[in-house]
Amino acid sequence: MTLTGGRILLTGATGGIGHAIARGLAARGASLILTGRRADVLESLAEEVGGHAVGCDLYERDDIERLTREAADVDVLVANAALPASGALTELTQAQIDRMLEVNLRAPIALARALAPGMIERRRGHMVFISSLAGKTSSPASSIYSATKFGLRGFALGIREDLRPHGVGVSVVLPGFIRDAGMFADADVELPAGVGTRSPQDVADGVIRAIERNRAEVEIAPVSLRLGASFAALAPQLASTVSRRMGSEKVAADLAAGQRDKR
Repeated sequence: MTLTGGRILLTGATGGIGHAIARGLAARGASLILTGRRADVLESLAEEVGGHAVGCDLYERDDIERLTREAADVDVLVANAALPASGALTELTQAQIDRMLEVNLRAPIALARALAPGMIERRRGHMVFISSLAGKTSSPASSIYSATKFGLRGFALGIREDLRPHGVGVSVVLPGFIRDAGMFADADVELPAGVGTRSPQDVADGVIRAIERNRAEVEIAPVSLRLGASFAALAPQLASTVSRRMGSEKVAADLAAGQRDKR
């Protein structure tokens, strides 16, 4: 579908990747409803791209219901919001786990369920779910994060088939390591030598490509990481052994430490 003149709901707009997606969609002529928890950042971005800001905490179910009422007639949902959700299971409280599951998985499912009937009736629409390569392969100290990203990927591919007969597209976007924004950049994690990264603009371009071409999956990562994720799906035990030898445990520990105050 074309983005020109379309109305788009973008969650998680206040982060660096959210900013890049918002700017990319606005440049395509889309009208944006932007959501996030930081009102000052949200208002500034909305003014920049000519969008409408709606403060929203996706952990609060009343906020989700209010948001779906305000965005009932959107053409596109881009579910980008997520909590880092890093850390070993035994280091997390149940309250932290519940919040991670609520924001990362339940909220996008709830938004999709609320917005799908309108798209079906109009026989027009698209939904994009921002998962991660962690939705294909897991690493240490990421059990809850991977659970949400595996789940989001499975949900997206499932409803893609449900909505296809109604003219509504669904895509899942799977970023790898993103520089300058996102959870690895925010935690200031040093990646092993030779591990390739992509930019927030690459994520934005992937979202646009997913919508305009109705792609089922779009991976935002170098070829080596994409092949590694595919290999891990086929041989998880061997892939984990290789990953450990490449320093995955240190990266995971650094990431969890850098994100501890964001749980």
